[in-house]
Amino acid sequence: MAFDMTVKRVYEPADKADGQRVLVDRLWPRGVSKAEAALTLWLKEIGPSDSLRKWFGHDPERWAEFQKRYDAELEDNQEVVAQLRGLLREGKVTLLYGAHDEAHNNAVALAGYLLRHPRA
Repeated sequence: MAFDMTVKRVYEPADKADGQRVLVDRLWPRGVSKAEAALTLWLKEIGPSDSLRKWFGHDPERWAEFQKRYDAELEDNQEVVAQLRGLLREGKVTLLYGAHDEAHNNAVALAGYLLRHPRA
C-alpha cells in the first residue's frame, strides 16, 4: 500500500495541500503557537525516546545508527504506529517536525520506516 505522505518543518506555513498535519516530535517546537501549527494531531508518543533523541543530537554521522535504533523503538510501539497508519489510509498526511536539519530528523526516519513497513 502506497501512502500519500510528506515531511515538513512545523515552522513552515500550513497549506491546504498538507492534508492531515501530524506533529511527530515529543517536545513542542519553540515559538510556534497551536494556531500556527494547525495540527490535526500531536502524536508525541511516536517520537524517539528522550535518550535516543539526546544520543543522536542531529549528528549526521550518527544518522544510520539513529534510524536503526528508532526503527527498533517503532517496532516496540506498534499501537501508536497503527494510529498513524490509520490516518494515512484516510488520505494525505504531512509529518511535522521542529529540527533545523531537513535531511536528518525523526520525521524523515519515521517516513522511511512507514515506507519500508507499509503494513502492521
